[in-house]
Amino acid sequence: MRAFFAFIVGGLFGTGLLLSGMTDTRKVQGWLDLFGDWDPTLAFVMGGAIIPMAIAWQLTRSRKPVLGGNFPKAPDPDLDRKLAVGSVLFGAGWGLSGLCPGPAMASLGWGGWGGLAFVVAMLTGMGLAPKAQVMLDAVSRKA
Repeated sequence: MRAFFAFIVGGLFGTGLLLSGMTDTRKVQGWLDLFGDWDPTLAFVMGGAIIPMAIAWQLTRSRKPVLGGNFPKAPDPDLDRKLAVGSVLFGAGWGLSGLCPGPAMASLGWGGWGGLAFVVAMLTGMGLAPKAQVMLDAVSRKA
């Protein structure tokens, strides 16, 4: 039952990304182009995601999920090197490609080599990240 609902919610999420324009790389890059031909429409998409999620975090504090398990804990508010480096890499990838992980996965449904290339690069980066973390930790311990 849980897998069924995950499938339904994932399909709804992908459809929302497609309808909102988040899978259109030109629209995303237009949003990020503050000093050029700026397209502010994705601000409404982000607000439409952030506002309900903030409400959901408040409503789930003392509840259990209907389908079992536990809700994830709120993220740690500390700013550390991993968060800063990850944010810079995410932003650079988003700005260069016009895709982030969710829309990239959704774009696989309608084809196009750009989305596929992004997903392959993303999975490669996810595979290399633990090795890079070990190397960075070793360098920072020596310093």
